[in-house]
Amino acid sequence: MPLRKMKIPFLLLFFLWEAESHAASRPNIILVMADDLGIGDPGCYGNKTIRTPNIDRLASGGVKLTQHLAASPLCTPSRAAFMTGRYPVRSGMASWSRTGVFLFTASSGGLPTNEITFAKLLKDQGYSTALIGKWHLGMSCHSKTDFCHHPLHHGFNYFYGISLTNLRDCKPGEGSVFTTGFKRLVFLPLQIVGVTLLTLAALNCLGLLHVPLGVFFSLLFLAALILTLFLGFLHYFRPLNCFMMRNYEIIQQPMSYDNLTQRLTMEAAQFIQRNTETPFLLVLSYLHVHTALFSSNDFAGKSKHGVYGDAVEEMDWSVGQILNLLDELRLANDTLIYFTSDQGAHVEEVSSKGEIHGGSNGIYKGGKANNWEGGIRVPGILRWPRVIQAGQKIDEPTSNMDIFPTVAKLAGAPLPEDRIIDGRDLMPLLEGKSQRSDHEFLFHYCNAYLNAVRWHPQNSTSIWKAFFFTPNFNPVGSNGCFATHVCFCFGSYVTHHDPPLLFDISKDPRERNPLTPATEPRFYEILKVIQKAVDRHTQTLPEVPDQFSWNNFVWKPWLQLCCPSTGLSCQCDREKQDKRLSR
Repeated sequence: MPLRKMKIPFLLLFFLWEAESHAASRPNIILVMADDLGIGDPGCYGNKTIRTPNIDRLASGGVKLTQHLAASPLCTPSRAAFMTGRYPVRSGMASWSRTGVFLFTASSGGLPTNEITFAKLLKDQGYSTALIGKWHLGMSCHSKTDFCHHPLHHGFNYFYGISLTNLRDCKPGEGSVFTTGFKRLVFLPLQIVGVTLLTLAALNCLGLLHVPLGVFFSLLFLAALILTLFLGFLHYFRPLNCFMMRNYEIIQQPMSYDNLTQRLTMEAAQFIQRNTETPFLLVLSYLHVHTALFSSNDFAGKSKHGVYGDAVEEMDWSVGQILNLLDELRLANDTLIYFTSDQGAHVEEVSSKGEIHGGSNGIYKGGKANNWEGGIRVPGILRWPRVIQAGQKIDEPTSNMDIFPTVAKLAGAPLPEDRIIDGRDLMPLLEGKSQRSDHEFLFHYCNAYLNAVRWHPQNSTSIWKAFFFTPNFNPVGSNGCFATHVCFCFGSYVTHHDPPLLFDISKDPRERNPLTPATEPRFYEILKVIQKAVDRHTQTLPEVPDQFSWNNFVWKPWLQLCCPSTGLSCQCDREKQDKRLSR
């Protein structure tokens, strides 16, 4: 009898240890993604003037990655890679044309239904999953109600946010991303029609040429049609593309920027509070700091960096609210938090008034839309107090694709065996069980074009980076493509290099001094190894449907979502209605 009594406490201790071990192996997971935030913007990465105490707190309590790389320097392909752990070219989410992101909610392109996101894997393991904020990976395929690309069809139980992206066109008075298009497709044709009309009228009056009246009416009709379409586009683009959704329902069209970050934060907090007794995955995808820039009254005009700094500091406040809530609910020790940006800062973002609306990429060259370090080297912070030692800094090459296998393994989900996963599990590196990244090679794509390759040889501190082409910055000598607002990936917009331009990033992170056979004796040997890696990599790329084909990219009226409203206005605000009802 005494023996049986002694066994009971031991059994209780065993079950308690087992439960604690299980909790540690299956943490809650919060993945926080900023939009267009530069690596030089947070204080923990060296910024001395923008106040980011909460992001800094996250870094001091965990690991700061100093060579964390976006799989693409543009929003849509980078987010596709992040969600799937695969280079976006594998899923057709990388464009062969100039435009590398979706610009219309009623396009039929998007993250293919056969792609597996980490949200799907974790949902199958019993996790409650939510995406709060920006999606930008498509909406529907064949009808506006099939929602084939919607977050809820890619593993999320709950969605609150925008299906497209934040654009200048979404905020009145902030300009347009279509300015170049307007010049080519509206203003230039109108000028041609106007000059033609005046010329024909003069010739007709002078008796040098008889011009039928129908010709004048036809030209006037053409001008009126172009102008009508232009004005219609200006009037309807905002409500048709800038709206807030809750799951499949539009709740605000067009979206309001009033306290928008506060609303996203509240939704994230409520999701956490609803899931204190079950493991959860929260992807908090901020609209900050993509233009149009915005901030609430509590932050407007408070930073030393104008409207951009205001937006960064408001986002940092939001991060702090989530951290505080985890502490209050005693979930911090059992929650893995990851903070990053989808790509580098957009250095060409300058307003019509000359205000700088882009961030800082620190010492690094270039920015968003190119594969110089400034375009792909992003903040990477991970904290999990129960498992990861605080205050670490890791300089090894890592990728935002690594989140996929990392969270899958932590949740107990086996990786898909029917496809290549390009990401690598970060936990051995984070726990100090390994001192080297599992990435020997990383491939840097400019849209669908292989732009550069990074090689980190075993038993070497060198990190070689070879460029097959580089963007032509304009004006010459500047740090971006200011004439076109972003850099493009082909034709006259780039310069091809044969042999490739070679850098040792470990010694020259600013990419100022390309190596030559005279300065690097192993020059051709290094390039030969890189080329062999490229050959092996390209052999693993099967042909897939192009999600950015003209047919998939264009606006399709039958896919357009519109909340029930009077006439063709597509306007509603259920956010305000819900607030009134709750009072």
